Amino acid sequence: MRLLLMSDTHLPRRARELPAPLLAGLPRADVVVHAGDWVDTATLDLLESRSRRLVAVYGNNDGPGLRARLPEVAYADIGGLRFGVVHETGPARGREARCAERFPGLDVLVFGHSHIPWDTTAPTGLRLLNPGSPTDRRRQPYCTYMTASVAGGRLVDVVLHRLPPRRT
Repeated sequence: MRLLLMSDTHLPRRARELPAPLLAGLPRADVVVHAGDWVDTATLDLLESRSRRLVAVYGNNDGPGLRARLPEVAYADIGGLRFGVVHETGPARGREARCAERFPGLDVLVFGHSHIPWDTTAPTGLRLLNPGSPTDRRRQPYCTYMTASVAGGRLVDVVLHRLPPRRT
């Protein structure tokens, strides 16, 4: 199972559209995960129409239209692994322990909010992934998203993709 992970797209505030490399990856993904802060419903409509399976949540910048269509926390069984998706996990310090306590029984938690890529594993075995943002790098050197695969009941081939700078 091939996964494409993204968060914090903030369209059309930070960019007018999703980057071409990310859009090109949609047809190759069995599951697309978006960890919130869409800002516009058009991006949700686009991902729903182009994804085989979409697992997504709303973020703190998402208004009533998105909140009516998306949960605050989403859960999905993907290839035998239990995934959770949430926008906000709090400060980096103590994140692994806090998330392991809040989300017992999960194998993988995908989150966003900070725009800072993150890939760690809690002592309980919970894998925490933040794909960063494909449209708003903030203080990061690159805009980013992630891909991964689930094979044999394991998360493998987790790759952080750096996007080329946008032309202005």
